[in-house]
Amino acid sequence: MKSLGLIGFGQFGQLAARILGERYAVTASDVAPQAEAIAKRLGVRFGPLAEAAACDVVVVAVPVARMREIFGAIAPHLKPGALVADVGSVKMLPVKWMTELLPAHVDLVATHPLFGPQSAKAGLEGLRLVVCPVRGERHARVVELGRELGLTVTVTTPEEHDREMAYVQALTHLIGRSLVNIGIPDEQLKTQSYQHLLELCSLIGADTFELFTAIQTQNPFAEEVVSAFVDQAQSLLRQVAETRA
Repeated sequence: MKSLGLIGFGQFGQLAARILGERYAVTASDVAPQAEAIAKRLGVRFGPLAEAAACDVVVVAVPVARMREIFGAIAPHLKPGALVADVGSVKMLPVKWMTELLPAHVDLVATHPLFGPQSAKAGLEGLRLVVCPVRGERHARVVELGRELGLTVTVTTPEEHDREMAYVQALTHLIGRSLVNIGIPDEQLKTQSYQHLLELCSLIGADTFELFTAIQTQNPFAEEVVSAFVDQAQSLLRQVAETRA
């Protein structure tokens, strides 16, 4: 059984351990004080960063804002032939940092699982995984594994990923988090469209503000898309106001 190091044992790291624990000997590493107890409860080995970074496969599952620091920290401990992947919500920045900081003797692949613990509660079948080849050919094994798990896998470039995610994530999360902050109620007379908004709130409400900030600020295409939406909303309200004048 190959070894898998999870650098970062938050919500997604824990989900990854549950999904991959039967296929890999997992070692998790995290600075959070409760992480070791959670690993023990999940039956996962817990160790220092150097130990997790020395595994056959290393998955960096920390917020994008911390990735550059983490890539630098794990670089001396990566063994020749290892495969390193990230699971960040943006791809151009992590890929830049990976190629700059990680040694040439490891293969690199950038991934984005378009799901989390909430959306994976009912299983992985049909959920989406994005794979961006970076260095080496083992992205093909990641694609194969994703399909074995029932995921719908798309192979693309970091730039194309971020362009699409400006709409799929940045815009959606802005709308969803705004509705969560308003606290829209589950009304008796709701329409199907309103039910979809409630479901959006349910999916996004558990996400951290750190993730929201990363989606909005670390995707180079997000600001243009979000600004266009805000401008259009304000324009529509001005038009409505003019009809009342």
